[in-house]
Amino acid sequence: MKLGVLFSGGKDSYLALQYASQEHDISCLLTLDSKREDSWMFHTPTIEWTRLQAQSMEIEQLVQTTSGIKEEELSDLRSIIELAKSKYSVEGIVTGALASVYQSTRIQSICNELSLWCFNPLWQMPQKTLLQELLSNNVEAIISGVAAEPFDESWLGVQIDSDRVSKLLNLEKSHRINPAGEGGEIESFVINGPLFTKGIEISKSKKHYSNYSGRIEILEAVLR
Repeated sequence: MKLGVLFSGGKDSYLALQYASQEHDISCLLTLDSKREDSWMFHTPTIEWTRLQAQSMEIEQLVQTTSGIKEEELSDLRSIIELAKSKYSVEGIVTGALASVYQSTRIQSICNELSLWCFNPLWQMPQKTLLQELLSNNVEAIISGVAAEPFDESWLGVQIDSDRVSKLLNLEKSHRINPAGEGGEIESFVINGPLFTKGIEISKSKKHYSNYSGRIEILEAVLR
């Protein structure tokens, strides 16, 4: 089938894309650029750099700006999905939804209205398994945002490697966090993976952090 992928640049949407690409044709990436950092539906850190990811993977990208206001942002989501259907004749939409019923039901509803298949390849995958899948598939991702105790500023910008995965799993036990960030504890940005023709090199960035909450702002990045 010809599919469009809801793509934020984070580990979940990338992994969902990689899974879907094994049996289907990926026609385009659909990216929502929210003007609110606390969007109910969409990942926000480093969203502007998804263009480099799309370029590296050689996949067309559609970008839709959204206000990020709860429920109103759904009309923007519907708009970009409608555009993907008309421009690329997609037959379905891929999402990186893991456990959020709020997100998955709303995307499913829009797909139903537009007669599109809604494909959630990661749905209900255990978070430990998801992290292990990143490692086994050689997906390189950095932590682009944190929003929970005990994450301090040192977590921002670090790669999610085997050592970091072990630390996340330990924090699940000691602080009851969602190790893959399903509760919003961490956000991520993929810098390389099997679908990339070139990796992303971040040459300049800035951290914004206060009281266990922060994000990394990428100022300069190129494909290498």
